[in-house]
Amino acid sequence: MPKKRRKLNKDFEKKLHSSKKNVELVLAKIYDIDDEDIQKEYFSAFNGVVCIYEHLKEDYEQQGFKDDSEQLLKDYDSAFKLFESEFEI
Repeated sequence: MPKKRRKLNKDFEKKLHSSKKNVELVLAKIYDIDDEDIQKEYFSAFNGVVCIYEHLKEDYEQQGFKDDSEQLLKDYDSAFKLFESEFEI
């Protein structure tokens, strides 16, 4: 039985790419923190955002755009905004 093709969405891919850049930027800023204790605190807090992003990325790469893709993106956006509001980067 042939494998079902995954559905692609250009707008979603742009948002996913933008999300990747945001995660990379924040991680770079965290790596630049000199105080090791503060750096660990930031990594710990940002880990949730990274996990949601990784799930979002893997889901799209494996299954393509589907009904819950937008909800996963909203979950990522919410987690990222919460991190930004609680931690000054």
